[in-house]
Amino acid sequence: MAQQFKTFRSVSDAYRFIADLGAPDRLIQHVKLVGEAADILILHFLQLDLEFDLDWIRLGVAFHDVGKILHPSELVEKGNRHEATGEQLLLSNNIDPKIARCCRSHAQWQQMECDFEELVVALADNLWKGKRNTELEERVIARVAQILNQDYWAVFAGLDDKFEQIAATGDRRLARSI
Repeated sequence: MAQQFKTFRSVSDAYRFIADLGAPDRLIQHVKLVGEAADILILHFLQLDLEFDLDWIRLGVAFHDVGKILHPSELVEKGNRHEATGEQLLLSNNIDPKIARCCRSHAQWQQMECDFEELVVALADNLWKGKRNTELEERVIARVAQILNQDYWAVFAGLDDKFEQIAATGDRRLARSI
């Protein structure tokens, strides 16, 4: 019999789940703000008729920093201990390993083979605060071009504009972070 993983009817259910695990308000606010950036990306990808798992992206965003529950200093200071810890915390709570992996892949996308959804979580986690990451953006653009079977430069301008739009409003999201 295949293992049944915990499922969520909505992102709000995912937020309640991490709150039940002990996520402080600051962490929940952070993942909601990253989620705003992700939702803009998702909407744009849908307009491109791109095939992808939008629910996975939304859950990945909700869970990507869950390890900070156990490493709260990383809510305000740089650190990476939350990455593997978060993955283990999710796995121990019966979350699908593919989703739990986003705890590592959102920060380690350069060292890991990542699928499209993982790259989008990493990208949203950069763009929400106004940070642009050329290498990550180029990987996402290349993956979109591959999925759509289009030339890289045919999709570059539209995506680059969308990334800039999201980053340009990062200061507003930062002002709403706790």
